[in-house]
Amino acid sequence: MGDFTDLQAADGHRFAAYVARPAGTPRGGIVVLQEIFGVNSHIRSVADGFAAEGYLAVAPSTFSRVQPNVDLGYGEQDRNAGFALKSAVDALPAAGVMQDIEAAIAHAAQAGKVGIVGYCWGGLLSWRAAGSAPGLAAAVCYYGGGMTSPEEAGRQPRVPVMAHFGEKDHYIPLDTVEAFRRAQPDVEVHVYPADHGFNCDQRGSHDAQAAQLARTRTLEFFARHLG
Repeated sequence: MGDFTDLQAADGHRFAAYVARPAGTPRGGIVVLQEIFGVNSHIRSVADGFAAEGYLAVAPSTFSRVQPNVDLGYGEQDRNAGFALKSAVDALPAAGVMQDIEAAIAHAAQAGKVGIVGYCWGGLLSWRAAGSAPGLAAAVCYYGGGMTSPEEAGRQPRVPVMAHFGEKDHYIPLDTVEAFRRAQPDVEVHVYPADHGFNCDQRGSHDAQAAQLARTRTLEFFARHLG
């Protein structure tokens, strides 16, 4: 359903993005932000799923400024490699990867209103984009690592936001989720009896029931705000 295309950020950086197109006229655009494992088969399948619902889905390679064409699995070695790449991206000068996300939003805008959804690290980036990136109409964050910290919870989103968390997630303690909910009363927060990464059917923490409910809520949310 999709294929890779090259996009260009405002500073001239060129990078790959997986683009999945709907069968008919798009009802809007959705930018899909990867975990720390690259635009791998899972993220491509997520983008394909949004395209099947009628959206133009764009999944930019947010590792491209430090390493292109990253496609990792979910074993320990791949996880360590992903953490190292994430750290390298985090260390880039200001703007950094947000420029690539903004270019993906601009590309998705050819389909109409644009939403953004991210998973794990991508969830954090989606949260940041909700407060700074132009051209967005809505944002969804799945278990965004770090987004419940006091610093991140103090951000002010400029678009409607939905956030999904797992109550068994040791990376994002439940008390920090509740603190985030109190700090952001306008954010639609959902907590599931699941672990980190529950949406990914390639991970041992996959929870089919939680993933399906979160997907239903996400699609309803995007339908309200994008069309």
